[in-house]
Amino acid sequence: MKYLLTLLLVTFIGLSSPLAQAQQLDLQQAKTQLSEAKEQGLVGEKADGYLGVVESTDVTEQIVKKINEARRKEYTRIANENDIAVADVELVAGKRAIELTKSGLYINVDGEWRKKP
Repeated sequence: MKYLLTLLLVTFIGLSSPLAQAQQLDLQQAKTQLSEAKEQGLVGEKADGYLGVVESTDVTEQIVKKINEARRKEYTRIANENDIAVADVELVAGKRAIELTKSGLYINVDGEWRKKP
């Protein structure tokens, strides 16, 4: 009986920890939450064509990871189809993403996060 109570207690503590509660996002969920994360100043665009974490939380880390994985796949596909370097696609995409970023949201300029004027 004592073993069972100990096991239940350990299980309960494990389930109540923040890591156990962090739900894994799929790509669609990450896309859905991206705008809000940007509006809250948690995520921003970088010149290399990828998202970056402005303020780290479990959710923002997942959003950035999932979307960056999808972007990397798409950039690779575009590069292969056009017989160009992936790095060239990334730079063009990064420039375009920063251009399209709304005023007041974060962009990474010279390695620093700044709100776009």
